[in-house]
Amino acid sequence: MSSQTAAAVRGPQTVRKSVIAPTVILLAAIVVVAVTGAEFRQLQMRDPIVPGPGVTRQGWLSDYHAPLAGTPMETPVYFLEGSQRGGTILVLGGTHGNEIAGRLAAVILVENAVVDVGRVIVIPETNASALTHTAPNQAVPAYVTIKTPWGERRFRHGDRLSNPLHQYPDPEVHIHYPSGHLGAGQEARNLNRVYPGRPDGTLTEQLAYAIIELVRREQVDLVLDMHEARPMNPIVQALVVHERAMDVGAWSVMELQAFEGVSLRLEPSPVALRGLSHREIGDATQALATLSETPNIAMDWLRGPTDERLVIEGRDEFMSKAARRPGLVYVNYDHEKGLHINDRTGTHLSTFLSLAETYSSFYPDRPVVVRNVPRHADVMKNGVGAYLRQP
Repeated sequence: MSSQTAAAVRGPQTVRKSVIAPTVILLAAIVVVAVTGAEFRQLQMRDPIVPGPGVTRQGWLSDYHAPLAGTPMETPVYFLEGSQRGGTILVLGGTHGNEIAGRLAAVILVENAVVDVGRVIVIPETNASALTHTAPNQAVPAYVTIKTPWGERRFRHGDRLSNPLHQYPDPEVHIHYPSGHLGAGQEARNLNRVYPGRPDGTLTEQLAYAIIELVRREQVDLVLDMHEARPMNPIVQALVVHERAMDVGAWSVMELQAFEGVSLRLEPSPVALRGLSHREIGDATQALATLSETPNIAMDWLRGPTDERLVIEGRDEFMSKAARRPGLVYVNYDHEKGLHINDRTGTHLSTFLSLAETYSSFYPDRPVVVRNVPRHADVMKNGVGAYLRQP
């Protein structure tokens, strides 16, 4: 039977239906691809950061390991230099892309801090690759919106691991270099499990190597790596310190509690736990290595819908129930107050200031004097958005 005869048998209405159905499906597919493609493209774009009055120059991490140039690991490095010589502090935010409070604290430093003595070096997006994707099968938001006096500012909300599109495949077992300690295969994409890195290793290892090189070449005295953790993780609301940083860390924690009412547990860096910044930077360089942890419900397994509200407000009915059971939650959780982004970001900023002040008193020949940085009470009163500049 010819096509014309078949069409005559089926009739014009049947023919129209047979043509319209695939056309609608094709158009729907094009719309879906366009929308998801645009979303994917936005995730690859960097969040705008507005250098404040204290930024004297900007470099790139590839300045310390050239092969990073042009890769997804490339990230800006901001220098805030005082008129008087002193010590140097390196602040890392965004080691893990879903730990938003540490990254916001680093951005606030870049956009507000002024250094009078010494230097502060800030890397707000330490693992830029981790910001270009979200955790699979977790239904987490891709962005977090912060309200400001001039409007809203949006930040990417990524994953704790480097993007698998940038480093693939994961090994069956992650073997830490150089210790040989074993871990889950996906930990090969966890920056905070691969220090001190190596120049010819994976992209994540090269990222760690570049940071170690920065610490060495810039003669950094103290490193603060700002993180967030699950409330049901024992190492949360804590300052983790290398043994050489124990005196500075202990004094800082006491001052935070006594003068600001900010309570942090002091945790010594485990000698046998390899690959973490507070261990490997302290072992491989002259710097005093520290790491701060604030509680983020959106990272815990016991939680309801993971939306922007949960990331910002830190209020969840399941966490509230868990907090009423002894030994399940390692922070003081008040459901009415929540674990708000203002509280968490303010804690990181006050921790930075306390460490800088304590370090300067312990090492008066290499002081670091910083001003125009909001403390915990300031952020609680005014909100994070009050310290974010308009791009």
